[in-house]
Amino acid sequence: MTDDTEQAGGPSLPDWPLPPVAVPAPRVPVPLPTAAPVPAAAPATPAAPGALRARTWVGVAAIAALVGAAVGAGVTALADNGNTVSNVTIHESSSAPGAAVLSGNVTIPELVKKVSPAVVSIDVKSNGNEDQGSGMIITADGEVVTNNHVIELYTDGGDTGSITVTEYGQNNPIPATLIGYDTQQDVALLKINNASSNLPTVTFGNSSKAVVGDAVVAIGNALGLAAGTPTVTQGIVSALGRSVSAGGEGTATENLQNLIQTDAAINPGNSGGPLIDTEGEVIGMNTAVAGTTEDGTNTQNIGFAIPTEEVESLLPLLQKGGPAANSGGYLGVDITTLTAALREQYGLTPTSGVVILNVVSGSPADNAGLVQGDVIVALDGTPVTSAVGLQNAIEKNKAGQQVQITYYVGDNRRTTTATLGSEAEQQQQQSQS
Repeated sequence: MTDDTEQAGGPSLPDWPLPPVAVPAPRVPVPLPTAAPVPAAAPATPAAPGALRARTWVGVAAIAALVGAAVGAGVTALADNGNTVSNVTIHESSSAPGAAVLSGNVTIPELVKKVSPAVVSIDVKSNGNEDQGSGMIITADGEVVTNNHVIELYTDGGDTGSITVTEYGQNNPIPATLIGYDTQQDVALLKINNASSNLPTVTFGNSSKAVVGDAVVAIGNALGLAAGTPTVTQGIVSALGRSVSAGGEGTATENLQNLIQTDAAINPGNSGGPLIDTEGEVIGMNTAVAGTTEDGTNTQNIGFAIPTEEVESLLPLLQKGGPAANSGGYLGVDITTLTAALREQYGLTPTSGVVILNVVSGSPADNAGLVQGDVIVALDGTPVTSAVGLQNAIEKNKAGQQVQITYYVGDNRRTTTATLGSEAEQQQQQSQS
């Protein structure tokens, strides 16, 4: 029983020579990898009516458990050999293993000790199904932020069933209430029922300052192995500004933009957990992992996290309760924040703005004449300085509303008018692409 951590579609590089800081992905979900059968495994017993069942990754989770048990048994057998071979000398030491060290002589155990108490395991049950994921405590009285797709089983079931969280180091799940959720941005807010007023909380860092190569650590309820004892993995920021289409079995396909890419291992169950920097501050919420490409190639070490800058911007809406107002405008572009590195590499004129990576065919942006490589610098006269800022500004407008977009094509500053579409139009165009 595991969370359906989302699969990200395998992208192809765009014609415009952007480096792989962001690439548009196919607008279709990629099937989950098929696990090889486990030798001598007994046939699965059909679940009784009403019994809980995981919707995805059952095979992978089962294989991981069986392989782990086999490896453990092998190590035990080798260690317990009775020292019957007289000409073999075994050197032993009581020294503790050295802690992994990140930049600035910060050790991973120090970071884990600081952050893990604020990471919870989440279990969702509805209509005989079960999903699991992770979450981060953000207020001392028990507000928890996670991915929408972690709790999607509950909302799809008409808000029936249950949502529980297990705090770090604990065994007993605690009921939680869904406060608000945003299906488009894949963020949800929970509240632990009858929580104390002094719970440990995570600290959000400045995700906009992350650079490629930064050391990061991912924490979460990987594979749902043991609630309350999160898995920790290490890696770096591999790229910024990624745009992918993500979806899993039983979840809707989502077009997510401006994601942080990391090679820190992210597995089913990690969704909603923190991606932290060397200060122990959260710079992203682990959300998706690349599965297989269009030609069937299995990808390796490609995971994605929503920047905390975006998560924070959504909290006021989520705290109002219910589904976030996703009736805002739709432009139809994949974008990334203009950085000094991009500006220097491609000779872009503006010093700040948002680079268009891809334009959806037939979208409002397409109809307004915007193309890949244009740099948007203002919306209705207000400067645009980040991808998140433009995204939020567009969503504050309504479908059918006209907006004035100021942008650069090379050295030429231009202005165009776009009539924003709706979320329904967005979903239709994504399904047709």
